[in-house]
Amino acid sequence: MSNKINIIIGREFRERVAKKSFLITTLLMPVLMLALMVTPALIAVFSTPSQRVVAVDDPTGVIYPALKGADLEYAKFVEVRGDADSVLRDTQYDAVLAATGVTLFLHDAASMELESAIRNVVKQAVEEQRLKSYEIENLAKILDEIQADVNLRTVRIDESGEGESTSSMLSYAIGIFMAFILYMFLLMYGQMVMTSIIEEKNNRVLELVVTSVKPMQLMLGKILGVGLVAVVQVVIWGVLLCLISAFVVPAILPESITQQVDMLNAGTLDAAAATTDIDLLQAISVLGSVWFIAKLFGYILLFLVGGFLFYASIFAAIGSAVDNIQDASQLQSFAVLPIIVGLIIGMAAAADPNTPLAFWSSVIPFTSPMVMLIRIPFDIPGWEIWVSVAALYLSFVLMAWFAAKIYRVGIFMHGKKPSLKDLIRWANYK
Repeated sequence: MSNKINIIIGREFRERVAKKSFLITTLLMPVLMLALMVTPALIAVFSTPSQRVVAVDDPTGVIYPALKGADLEYAKFVEVRGDADSVLRDTQYDAVLAATGVTLFLHDAASMELESAIRNVVKQAVEEQRLKSYEIENLAKILDEIQADVNLRTVRIDESGEGESTSSMLSYAIGIFMAFILYMFLLMYGQMVMTSIIEEKNNRVLELVVTSVKPMQLMLGKILGVGLVAVVQVVIWGVLLCLISAFVVPAILPESITQQVDMLNAGTLDAAAATTDIDLLQAISVLGSVWFIAKLFGYILLFLVGGFLFYASIFAAIGSAVDNIQDASQLQSFAVLPIIVGLIIGMAAAADPNTPLAFWSSVIPFTSPMVMLIRIPFDIPGWEIWVSVAALYLSFVLMAWFAAKIYRVGIFMHGKKPSLKDLIRWANYK
């Protein structure tokens, strides 16, 4: 039995790994992910708003001097007197600001940058005027001096009493990143299993194969073969990120930041004296820790394998029950919707990973892969992780048994799209 399954696994694995698309996506995906992180900064650099000439009608004599003194790069302010409509008809002005009522009249489309800049300058000017009305000497300076910027350092105490620096924002970002990787793989490779079965069913290949291989063996072989491709891809990504963490990150960091990161890791960094944001230092510390990245990818693999085996069984049953992709699109909602719901609940759990909803949804197999991966970076108790893993892999065994009963009947059915009632009846066949 094992030899037959191994042959099917090897065939499914080689068929997909040998394709150029596998090599391209495996190598390009980290580059694309890096590009997605860099793109917002590039857009901000190259999307500088064009300069506009704004006429300011300011009877109060307060707004115009403040705008003129602000020296905004994308706005030139000119003081005028007169009706706003008549001034706006003058084509040398792109906009007119009526200080009375604080109304901005425009020739063309509104600009968020311009509106935000004007709003902030006017707000500050009005506040300064109100401060002067109190006739307290140096009141503005006093208010500036009493303002405080607090850097909160969070330390989690484990069961042994040891403290470890942590950040909820960083944990949130890492958890969402891990969950999206899993979400992408579950859908992509799960649908790959379904599509492969539909194609072979239409070509009548399955009817020939099952003469020498049991349907259960065939289904498991396909699932494990495709799953092995996903595992290889994740391992390659993990190795690439570990190499970047070990060699690239230390090489590009300035020495001053490296010293602060070392002090942060040693617990000797004074948050008030730090020249770099604490959250940023913690993020750099994580990116520079090969062990931490390897551990995260280990968890991704653990839940990827369990989640894929569980959902691929559902996709395999759906693929065996239909003759084309169009018919499968309706039935596959039984597999797709729980994955999406798990991602949504996981994002809510990231706000507070200790709620009852977060705990139970990370144990229930339909949602546990996404929710638990989001909770893991928050240093939840280890027993919760292993309970979730045990429940997930046990549920795969039950789901594979149920899906195999549908699979053994569905691969011989042609010409009719089955209903949910039909699938249940197939599963009850002896």
